[in-house]
Amino acid sequence: MQKVKEHSVSSAVAVAGHPIHAMLVHFPIALIMATLGSDVFYWFTGDEFFLRAGVWSAGFAFWLGVAASLAGTAELLLVRGIRIRVGSWTHAIAAMTLLAIAASNWGVRLYFPEEVLPHGLALSVLSAIFAGVAGWHGGKLVFDHGVGLMVSPDE
Repeated sequence: MQKVKEHSVSSAVAVAGHPIHAMLVHFPIALIMATLGSDVFYWFTGDEFFLRAGVWSAGFAFWLGVAASLAGTAELLLVRGIRIRVGSWTHAIAAMTLLAIAASNWGVRLYFPEEVLPHGLALSVLSAIFAGVAGWHGGKLVFDHGVGLMVSPDE
């Protein structure tokens, strides 16, 4: 454990000391939840507006997830203190699984809009679950291990 603590976990991909990955992840998470909300509203109302909203939110969730995953992967590969923590790999695997589910969800909406109920809804629920799992592991890295934090020795 002491060897793990010896390595820096400061962000290597940051703007003015703020980790880019931490700045980006909020958008795909919010859009995944918006997609789930669109599906639920479509289920209850049958209004095609919610189908269109779901396509857009699923698409933006996927592409912003790609952007966040690129920044997160760069952190994982560039910072030894992050790379040697098992939790980093757990977070990365959960996030990549989430990204694959988000891509599938967007694909269902683009090519098979008549399948949003039940398949799109099921993928939205699964996406929300994996967003929680990946987010929980990411939060553990930040709050328990200080990953990405730039704290001066005086603090």
